[in-house]
Amino acid sequence: MEDSIGFFDIFWSIFWLFLMVAWFWVAVTVVTDIFRSKDMSGVTKAIWIGFVILIPWAGVLGYLIIRGDKMREHNEEAVARMQDAQKDYIRSVATVSPAEEIEKLVALKEKGALTEEEFAAQKAKILNA
Repeated sequence: MEDSIGFFDIFWSIFWLFLMVAWFWVAVTVVTDIFRSKDMSGVTKAIWIGFVILIPWAGVLGYLIIRGDKMREHNEEAVARMQDAQKDYIRSVATVSPAEEIEKLVALKEKGALTEEEFAAQKAKILNA
């Protein structure tokens, strides 16, 4: 009797692995949403967590059915906060102070790359901005 692994066995194992990963992903997402919900009290959060831990499939599906819209809202809020933080960071890194720009202009003027008129025009432009 040979104990060889066939194509069907490999496919079946991959299928179950996929389902386990998908289940873990959904469960972690639900638990994360329970903890970040500001509209639920601590007792309500504890009840949901208990429901998800004690009766996993029913708890997760119940949460998705009852609070699925809230999950979407929480996700949209989190994405908006991250985008705002990213924009603020980019602005803080990308902006150059007027003093730094004028210093660069002075250096260009001293090298002879700018005439006095060009220097004055650029300086006025920076100070008016």
